[in-house]
Amino acid sequence: MLTIPKIKLGIVSVSRDCFPKSLSENRRKAVVKAFEEKYGKIYECPTCIENEIDYKNALKEIREAGVDALVVYLGNFGPETSETLIAKEFEGPVMFAAAAEEHGDSLLDGRGDAYCGMLNASYNLALRNIKAYIPEYPVGTAEEVAEMIYEFAPVARAVVAVKNLKIISFGPRPQDFLACNAPIKPLYDLGVEIEENSELDLFESFNKHAGDERIPAVVKEMEEELGAGNKKPEVLEKLAQYELTLKDWAENHKGGRKYVAIAGKCWPAFQTQFGFVPCYVNSRLTAAGIPVSCEVDIYGALSEFIGTVVSEDVVTLLDINNSVPRDMFEAEVQGKYDYTQRDLFMGFHCGNTAACKLVRPEMRNQKIMARTLPEEVTNGTIEGDIVPGNITLFRLQSTAGAELKAYIAQGEVLPVATRSFGSIGVFAIKEMGRFYRYELIANNYPHHGAVAFGNHAKALFNVFRYLGVTEIGFNRPAGMLYEKENPFN
Repeated sequence: MLTIPKIKLGIVSVSRDCFPKSLSENRRKAVVKAFEEKYGKIYECPTCIENEIDYKNALKEIREAGVDALVVYLGNFGPETSETLIAKEFEGPVMFAAAAEEHGDSLLDGRGDAYCGMLNASYNLALRNIKAYIPEYPVGTAEEVAEMIYEFAPVARAVVAVKNLKIISFGPRPQDFLACNAPIKPLYDLGVEIEENSELDLFESFNKHAGDERIPAVVKEMEEELGAGNKKPEVLEKLAQYELTLKDWAENHKGGRKYVAIAGKCWPAFQTQFGFVPCYVNSRLTAAGIPVSCEVDIYGALSEFIGTVVSEDVVTLLDINNSVPRDMFEAEVQGKYDYTQRDLFMGFHCGNTAACKLVRPEMRNQKIMARTLPEEVTNGTIEGDIVPGNITLFRLQSTAGAELKAYIAQGEVLPVATRSFGSIGVFAIKEMGRFYRYELIANNYPHHGAVAFGNHAKALFNVFRYLGVTEIGFNRPAGMLYEKENPFN
């Protein structure tokens, strides 16, 4: 994977000067020991912060150590001014956690009052408009705080990555396809750069890559990946040329940014001019850690990127596409899985899901486009049923008024044959029917949803919350009404 940052975690302890500093220092050492025994290295800042001079010294030590994400640990009550100022001046994401009391026989000189101190810390963070990650229950033993830090790590990775991301788009969007159109100002608010290009620029670059000496090696990679699924060998050379075009563009245009995602175009003129559809190449770059959305879906690319960093795995972008027929439900789901028909839908796209996430992947042509175009210019999709297992469906989106919102839902892909085409699966999410109507439709989300493989809702929720997203929808359980839901249903 190319775009997952390797972050260095650090921890600094704080101590109010009327408490023994050794109490906070020893508790910090216990947290470090618990974390490193289970999860790996974390930088332990030697300075324990009691005042503003201490926090300046600690900040210098943390920066010199190359720390990317910081844990501010209240080993006792803590000095609210200094402990929040270090969070303000540290450049990366910050987590706050506090120590639980250890023993009933040490509540005289060994009591730290960090439960109380955490309230003051959170209040001062708010006073200073400082963003911080606070765990669901931020007070714990050394082992429990180590677990909190482990849960903080994917959130920190995503926050660091987003602020070092450039999204490269090739447009404009197709006519009658405003669904994926959204203002770009929120991208700048997040710290994301955006480079918008014409597909004519891309076409020029593609033509300049004709005869590139690297093409045969890429074709060989494709042949090995596809194996028996290589049903369109005649198009591989052009696809390899296109893949090299995108990779070179990303490398040459990322500028001062570390990470790249791409929002590409694939119709209506792409097929006739390039002579293929780009779906398989999109899937390969996404699998390599450079997420590529189709149909110039900029916020889809951003969502994919965040999902990649959080899950440390391949993601995909699918249409929330069609219902599951009643006869299929009755024959293959009812009585076997605990879902209603309205809990199901088919997630589909033409062929942009990575081969490693498909059952028996095959190179095909784009069936929908081939209805109106010569088949030979619609080759280039990667098709197959999506592998069964747990998934997280989510999207980060800007409203027309340039406000960020998001949704997240966990579910699974069922081991049910779709009997259809494209990259497609039978998705099951509890109360999907209500979620579809009162979250997705009611809040004007587009039809593209990002899919991470596995249960990543908790981390994604925390990422969105840290990034300042105030409206985060989810699939509400039965009995919990949506804001706009009819209570008399």
